[in-house]
Amino acid sequence: MMSLNKNILAVSLLAMSTMLPPHAQAAQLAGVTMPDAQTLGTQTLTLNGIGLRTYSFMHVHIYVAGLYLPHPMDNAQSILQSSEPKILSLHFVRSVGISQERSSWKKGLIANCAAPCALSAAELQKFLATLKPISAGEEIKFIFEDQGLNAYENGVLVGHVDNQQLAELVLAVFIGPHVDAPKLKTALLGGH
Repeated sequence: MMSLNKNILAVSLLAMSTMLPPHAQAAQLAGVTMPDAQTLGTQTLTLNGIGLRTYSFMHVHIYVAGLYLPHPMDNAQSILQSSEPKILSLHFVRSVGISQERSSWKKGLIANCAAPCALSAAELQKFLATLKPISAGEEIKFIFEDQGLNAYENGVLVGHVDNQQLAELVLAVFIGPHVDAPKLKTALLGGH
């Protein structure tokens, strides 16, 4: 009788925990914990999705990404075109060299810049020149607002893009129509 009551209690607790709102717990993936929400000024943005970027057929873990929005959205184009604030947080679990980083960014920016988008070679080179190698354990955060984006490394402002089209392209590298990591895109859009 006692073990039956313990089983009923365990099932009841499990049922209650699944009824909690999704923001009641932080998300964990590949040893990285992301908060359920982040504050931007007076606005609270909630975790829309969390995903893991892997590389090669061996699925080498590179970083865990989290996308924060004012309200849940699963349509990439709507997110990209929205003037609402957004945060993209990248927690690196592996170091990335500068040549790999520049190559990846260049490929992603060019692939997602379809007409009427026009990214000049000078703009692209200026963006790529700001990049530097990333060590495992570092956090890169992009904060998108209507005037462009601010980039932070480990909480320190390291760059600003005041070109709205380029800011949108930066986010499109992760959730745009031409991404290198479709599973990561799906995860950031709230899928599994």
